[in-house]
Amino acid sequence: MGYVSAVPVPQPRAAGPAATSTPTAARAARDGDGGGGPSDRRSLAAALLLGAAGAAVVLIASGQRWAAGTAAVGGGSVPLDADGRDITGVPAALAVVGLAALVAVFAVRGGGRLLVSALLALSGAGAALAAFLGASDRSALDEKAAKTTGDTAATIHALSHTAWPYVTAAGSVLILLAGLLALVYGRRWPGMSGRYERPAGSGPAATAPGRGARRAPVVDPDRPEDLWKALDRGEDPTRES
Repeated sequence: MGYVSAVPVPQPRAAGPAATSTPTAARAARDGDGGGGPSDRRSLAAALLLGAAGAAVVLIASGQRWAAGTAAVGGGSVPLDADGRDITGVPAALAVVGLAALVAVFAVRGGGRLLVSALLALSGAGAALAAFLGASDRSALDEKAAKTTGDTAATIHALSHTAWPYVTAAGSVLILLAGLLALVYGRRWPGMSGRYERPAGSGPAATAPGRGARRAPVVDPDRPEDLWKALDRGEDPTRES
């Protein structure tokens, strides 16, 4: 006659949301590092594309010719032109700030992410405003005319402007849109290190037994195989550890 155990073996319970959650997962959900759904991934991709493309457009367009004219020298005239950096260096500088903020959005969490997202949006707005103001500027060419002629009262003639300031402003608006997306959806975007954090108690120091000590195996009452192994070792699996 075979041996029959008197110890009841509990049946495994269905794992609910509370049983499957871990401290790391809970912390990731609280900090907005859970990865999000399809809409969050789309907003993340859109922000990255808009921010990077906008910064590239601003940096390229601000180096192009924005204005041209002529300065009177003696009995003739000399043509002069000015690029965006001659007129204003603000859009290019803010584009670099925007790129740094776009990367920093994924390096911080919580309130820090909100602040960086606001900085990204403000960088785009400031660059757009500076580009619009520079679209009709003539002071840079007047300074060039004064240096070229040696007359501090000399001014530029036949002044004309190109479309590059407006291209710069359009790129700045893309940076602004990336910042607005980060402000609205950024709290649900993943962070750089949130998925790689080690859960508490999983390190070698937590699992390795002390010198000269033998640690008893942990019995999970929800796993029948653990209960049978405890019975085979002669242990009482219902005893509180």
